[in-house]
Amino acid sequence: MTTSASSHLNKRIKQVYMSLPQGEKVQAMYIWIDGTGGGLCCKTRSLDSEPKCDPFRKDPNKLVLCDVFKYNRKPAETNLRHTYKWIMDMVRNKHPWFAMEQEYTLMGTDGHPFGWPSTASRGPRIHITAVAYGRDIVEAHYGAFKIAGTNAKVMPAQWEFQIGSCEGISMGDHLWVARFILHRVCEDFGVIDAGCHTNFSTEAMREDNDLKYIEKAIKKLSKWHQYHIHAHDPKGGLDNARRLTGFHETSNIHDFSAGIANRSASINIPQTLGQEKKEALIRTCLLIETCDEPFQYKN
Repeated sequence: MTTSASSHLNKRIKQVYMSLPQGEKVQAMYIWIDGTGGGLCCKTRSLDSEPKCDPFRKDPNKLVLCDVFKYNRKPAETNLRHTYKWIMDMVRNKHPWFAMEQEYTLMGTDGHPFGWPSTASRGPRIHITAVAYGRDIVEAHYGAFKIAGTNAKVMPAQWEFQIGSCEGISMGDHLWVARFILHRVCEDFGVIDAGCHTNFSTEAMREDNDLKYIEKAIKKLSKWHQYHIHAHDPKGGLDNARRLTGFHETSNIHDFSAGIANRSASINIPQTLGQEKKEALIRTCLLIETCDEPFQYKN
């Protein structure tokens, strides 16, 4: 993956045009998930009213996240938001919360992680969170969108941002817009390669300091492991197979597991559960960073 050609353009020239008056019209950039189910597309049109803020072209211009429908007004096959909204509406009284941890790696013009020497090895990851390349990109993204936080990861040029906690379908909306904004920021710097894991809880899990609601959910998830591996991957499980190798503190794609403070498990229960009330955001592990020594959860 190489850096964007636009990174070499003179940004001062663009600013001359961006500062021109645009009258009472509002430019709205519409964002939607493409036909692959994993990419993003966009187009712009002029409106007379204001939806949401656009951090690139500034107020009064806006970004608009869209559902995708076919010519007959039925949802496109890749429009999973339509399905998930229906599911979230059914469990509205459970007040499901999601908190997303989106990891990404910045890539340089030579195809290596940004800031790495061209001779650097592509072997096992270097666990050095103190070495951070590309901080300007991270800070620009943080300033452009109201994300919950950001931090460097285990490998130089690897970063993470957090979204949430969000209730229901708003989680996906916030995450996709945050991804789009990160891509736009990186047009000036480079191209990203990303993965994500999810933190989840219901109201019952947050209010009761007992594990019973968590154990009940884990039992149900265990019966549908392979289904979820395929359903939550635009490539039908191929991308998950590439990541979930069972090495480097990732879970094995073929085995469902759960554990307390075990980031190598499919489901990671926080160690603080039982020590601090209402700490029951459960992490489903797709991409895992370093952690303290885990211990296995026993039902």
